[in-house]
Amino acid sequence: MKKSTLTWAIGLSALALSACSGSEPAPAETEVVQDDAMASDTIVATEPAGDKTIVALAQGNTQVSTLVTAITAAGLGETLSGAGPFTVFAPSNDAFAKLDKATLDGLLKPESKAKLASLLTYHVVAGNVKSGDLAKLITDGNGTATVKTVNGGTLKASMYGSKIVLTDAKGDKSTVTAADMVASNGTIHLVDTVVMP
Repeated sequence: MKKSTLTWAIGLSALALSACSGSEPAPAETEVVQDDAMASDTIVATEPAGDKTIVALAQGNTQVSTLVTAITAAGLGETLSGAGPFTVFAPSNDAFAKLDKATLDGLLKPESKAKLASLLTYHVVAGNVKSGDLAKLITDGNGTATVKTVNGGTLKASMYGSKIVLTDAKGDKSTVTAADMVASNGTIHLVDTVVMP
């Protein structure tokens, strides 16, 4: 089976490096791998951006208050407020509630900052990926697209009816419940389960 790579080349940080080093971000490249693709293209955002950053948009949405707390605890607020663009698969409060309370409380402790940053950056893709872009990649890949996240892991994207479903490294699934919330530095898609690297 032929594999082709769709790459967004952007002058943007690898969030994990920024979270660990605290220094200025290094340029990074993120790719989406799709099966049976015929060409390699660059996706360019054509829609007007919102006037709030991803973090500001999340802060104004009560459905993701746990995520905002986690972003702050991981020290990723400044990075996710940066130029981007970023695509964030944002777990809702209900998604975080599915985690064992002790696990979540442990992740929010200062000594777990690096582990929390790794988990959160597994939910972030470099580039501005709208739901339509992802749906096309899934169709072009005969039902599956592999998305590389900024922490270096991958998520498998597929369709279940009209909904986009992500499968994480452990084989667990998360469904996009609200898509294409446009920020000035990217896009947020709300998901119903925390994905695990």
